[in-house]
Amino acid sequence: MDYPTLKLIHLSAIACSGLGFTIRGVASLRGAPWLQGRRAKTVPHVVDTVLLLSALALAVQLQLNPVHTPWLLAKLIGLALYIALGMVALRPRCSLAVRSGAWVLALGVFTWIASVAITKSPLGFFSCLALR
Repeated sequence: MDYPTLKLIHLSAIACSGLGFTIRGVASLRGAPWLQGRRAKTVPHVVDTVLLLSALALAVQLQLNPVHTPWLLAKLIGLALYIALGMVALRPRCSLAVRSGAWVLALGVFTWIASVAITKSPLGFFSCLALR
């Protein structure tokens, strides 16, 4: 697959994943019953699978190795943190305060991951604060 098409798929999956997580987070905090439905549990996994596969394909196509590409390693670490926070945010067994905090933090991490991709700096949007 050519690079522009792969990048479009990846960026579209990012948008769908972020929007989906935002909607599911709001619904979870409001106790929406539709979150227990099959579609609400399946669609995010499909979107995130497309997202991860397109990311892997881009990394292979561009010959990027996280060991030698600090911003990519930062994104992978951020992804692990985002997933962990997202699990807490959407887990009904946790208190509303804990879920709310985890959801806000997860959205912040999601934004930071995007900023790392845009700036190609492990600091992302914090790179403007770094001493030069």
